[in-house]
Amino acid sequence: MADLKTDGSGQSANIWPLVKFAFKVQWDGTEIIFQEVSGLSSETQIIEYRGGSSLTYSTVKMPGIKKFGNITFKKGTFQNDATLWKMYAGDAGIKMNTIKRASVTISLLDETGAVAMSWSLLNAFPVKLQVTDMKSDANEAAIETMEVAHEGLTIIEPALKS
Repeated sequence: MADLKTDGSGQSANIWPLVKFAFKVQWDGTEIIFQEVSGLSSETQIIEYRGGSSLTYSTVKMPGIKKFGNITFKKGTFQNDATLWKMYAGDAGIKMNTIKRASVTISLLDETGAVAMSWSLLNAFPVKLQVTDMKSDANEAAIETMEVAHEGLTIIEPALKS
Protein backbone atom coordinates (compact mmCIF):
# COMPACT_ATOMS: atom_id res chain seq x y z
CA MET A 1 0.00 0.00 0.00
CA ALA A 2 1.25 3.47 -0.79
CA ASP A 3 2.67 5.64 1.98
CA LEU A 4 -0.22 7.97 2.86
CA LYS A 5 0.37 11.40 4.31
CA THR A 6 -1.80 12.58 7.18
CA ASP A 7 -3.54 15.15 4.95
CA GLY A 8 -4.57 12.48 2.41
CA SER A 9 -2.52 13.97 -0.42
CA GLY A 10 -0.86 10.62 -1.05
CA GLN A 11 -4.23 8.93 -1.66
CA SER A 12 -4.67 7.61 -5.17
CA ALA A 13 -7.88 8.60 -6.95
CA ASN A 14 -8.70 4.99 -7.81
CA ILE A 15 -8.38 3.17 -4.47
CA TRP A 16 -11.22 4.70 -2.46
CA PRO A 17 -13.79 2.24 -1.10
CA LEU A 18 -17.15 2.02 -2.84
CA VAL A 19 -20.16 3.82 -1.37
CA LYS A 20 -23.04 1.65 -0.21
CA PHE A 21 -25.95 3.92 -1.12
CA ALA A 22 -25.79 3.24 -4.88
CA PHE A 23 -27.08 -0.24 -5.74
CA LYS A 24 -29.63 -2.07 -7.86
CA VAL A 25 -31.54 -5.34 -7.56
CA GLN A 26 -32.53 -7.58 -10.47
CA TRP A 27 -35.25 -10.12 -9.54
CA ASP A 28 -35.68 -12.69 -12.32
CA GLY A 29 -34.47 -10.09 -14.83
CA THR A 30 -36.74 -7.28 -13.57
CA GLU A 31 -35.19 -4.34 -11.75
CA ILE A 32 -36.92 -3.45 -8.48
CA ILE A 33 -35.99 -0.27 -6.62
CA PHE A 34 -35.25 -0.87 -2.93
CA GLN A 35 -34.24 1.54 -0.20
CA GLU A 36 -32.18 -1.00 1.69
CA VAL A 37 -30.74 -4.51 1.24
CA SER A 38 -29.21 -6.30 4.22
CA GLY A 39 -28.16 -9.78 5.29
CA LEU A 40 -25.76 -10.79 2.53
CA SER A 41 -23.88 -13.39 4.55
CA SER A 42 -22.43 -16.87 4.31
CA GLU A 43 -21.32 -19.05 7.19
CA THR A 44 -19.65 -22.45 7.38
CA GLN A 45 -20.72 -24.74 10.18
CA ILE A 46 -17.92 -26.39 12.15
CA ILE A 47 -17.69 -30.16 12.64
CA GLU A 48 -15.72 -31.21 15.70
CA TYR A 49 -14.28 -34.71 15.74
CA ARG A 50 -11.97 -36.65 18.00
CA GLY A 51 -10.81 -40.17 17.26
CA GLY A 52 -10.85 -42.61 20.18
CA SER A 53 -7.15 -43.35 19.83
CA SER A 54 -6.08 -39.70 19.57
CA LEU A 55 -3.26 -38.74 21.93
CA THR A 56 -4.52 -35.15 22.22
CA TYR A 57 -7.35 -34.22 24.54
CA SER A 58 -9.04 -31.91 22.08
CA THR A 59 -11.10 -32.16 18.95
CA VAL A 60 -10.13 -31.53 15.37
CA LYS A 61 -12.23 -28.85 13.68
CA MET A 62 -13.31 -29.36 10.08
CA PRO A 63 -15.45 -27.26 7.74
CA GLY A 64 -19.00 -28.49 7.42
CA ILE A 65 -22.12 -27.37 5.58
CA LYS A 66 -22.49 -23.78 4.42
CA LYS A 67 -25.41 -21.72 5.69
CA PHE A 68 -26.77 -18.58 4.07
CA GLY A 69 -28.67 -15.95 6.02
CA ASN A 70 -31.97 -14.57 4.78
CA ILE A 71 -31.80 -11.30 2.87
CA THR A 72 -33.99 -8.37 3.89
CA PHE A 73 -35.25 -5.94 1.26
CA LYS A 74 -36.93 -2.63 2.17
CA LYS A 75 -38.73 -0.26 -0.17
CA GLY A 76 -41.10 2.64 -0.01
CA THR A 77 -44.82 1.98 -0.12
CA PHE A 78 -46.39 3.61 -3.18
CA GLN A 79 -50.04 3.93 -4.12
CA ASN A 80 -51.15 1.17 -6.53
CA ASP A 81 -47.80 -0.67 -6.21
CA ALA A 82 -48.31 -4.24 -4.99
CA THR A 83 -45.02 -5.61 -6.35
CA LEU A 84 -43.83 -7.24 -3.12
CA TRP A 85 -47.27 -8.55 -2.24
CA LYS A 86 -47.61 -10.21 -5.66
CA MET A 87 -44.17 -11.79 -5.26
CA TYR A 88 -45.14 -13.14 -1.86
CA ALA A 89 -48.79 -14.09 -2.17
CA GLY A 90 -49.85 -13.46 -5.78
CA ASP A 91 -49.74 -15.71 -8.83
CA ALA A 92 -46.11 -16.69 -8.18
CA GLY A 93 -46.64 -16.92 -4.42
CA ILE A 94 -46.71 -19.89 -2.07
CA LYS A 95 -49.31 -22.48 -3.12
CA MET A 96 -49.58 -26.02 -1.81
CA ASN A 97 -46.02 -26.04 -0.47
CA THR A 98 -44.52 -24.80 -3.73
CA ILE A 99 -43.27 -21.41 -4.80
CA LYS A 100 -41.55 -20.00 -7.82
CA ARG A 101 -37.85 -19.61 -7.11
CA ALA A 102 -35.93 -16.78 -8.74
CA SER A 103 -32.41 -15.73 -9.49
CA VAL A 104 -31.59 -12.42 -7.82
CA THR A 105 -28.60 -10.20 -8.56
CA ILE A 106 -27.62 -7.42 -6.17
CA SER A 107 -25.14 -4.94 -7.66
CA LEU A 108 -23.12 -2.22 -6.00
CA LEU A 109 -22.64 0.74 -8.33
CA ASP A 110 -19.67 3.06 -8.74
CA GLU A 111 -19.77 6.87 -9.00
CA THR A 112 -20.70 6.69 -12.71
CA GLY A 113 -23.64 4.33 -12.11
CA ALA A 114 -21.82 1.34 -13.60
CA VAL A 115 -21.82 -2.03 -11.82
CA ALA A 116 -18.71 -2.32 -9.65
CA MET A 117 -19.52 -5.56 -7.78
CA SER A 118 -22.41 -8.03 -7.89
CA TRP A 119 -23.69 -10.90 -5.81
CA SER A 120 -26.07 -13.59 -7.00
CA LEU A 121 -28.68 -15.45 -4.95
CA LEU A 122 -29.56 -18.99 -6.02
CA ASN A 123 -33.19 -20.16 -5.90
CA ALA A 124 -34.46 -17.17 -3.91
CA PHE A 125 -38.05 -16.92 -2.67
CA PRO A 126 -39.90 -14.62 -0.26
CA VAL A 127 -40.61 -16.01 3.21
CA LYS A 128 -41.89 -12.95 5.04
CA LEU A 129 -43.62 -9.74 4.10
CA GLN A 130 -44.18 -6.86 6.49
CA VAL A 131 -46.24 -3.84 5.55
CA THR A 132 -45.45 -0.49 7.08
CA ASP A 133 -46.30 0.39 10.64
CA MET A 134 -48.78 3.24 10.93
CA LYS A 135 -48.49 6.03 13.46
CA SER A 136 -50.58 9.18 13.48
CA ASP A 137 -47.74 11.31 14.82
CA ALA A 138 -44.98 9.98 12.52
CA ASN A 139 -43.17 12.13 9.98
CA GLU A 140 -41.55 9.50 7.77
CA ALA A 141 -42.14 7.51 4.61
CA ALA A 142 -44.10 4.26 4.65
CA ILE A 143 -41.71 1.31 4.21
CA GLU A 144 -42.54 -2.31 3.39
CA THR A 145 -40.12 -5.13 4.15
CA MET A 146 -39.65 -8.51 2.48
CA GLU A 147 -37.41 -11.28 3.78
CA VAL A 148 -36.03 -13.72 1.22
CA ALA A 149 -34.53 -17.20 1.71
CA HIS A 150 -32.08 -18.62 -0.81
CA GLU A 151 -29.79 -21.59 -1.39
CA GLY A 152 -26.53 -19.89 -2.29
CA LEU A 153 -24.65 -16.60 -2.38
CA THR A 154 -21.89 -16.10 -4.93
CA ILE A 155 -19.91 -13.09 -6.03
CA ILE A 156 -19.97 -12.30 -9.72
CA GLU A 157 -16.47 -11.46 -10.84
CA PRO A 158 -16.45 -7.97 -12.39
CA ALA A 159 -15.25 -7.60 -15.96
CA LEU A 160 -11.84 -6.00 -15.98
CA LYS A 161 -11.80 -2.55 -17.53
CA SER A 162 -9.05 -2.07 -20.09
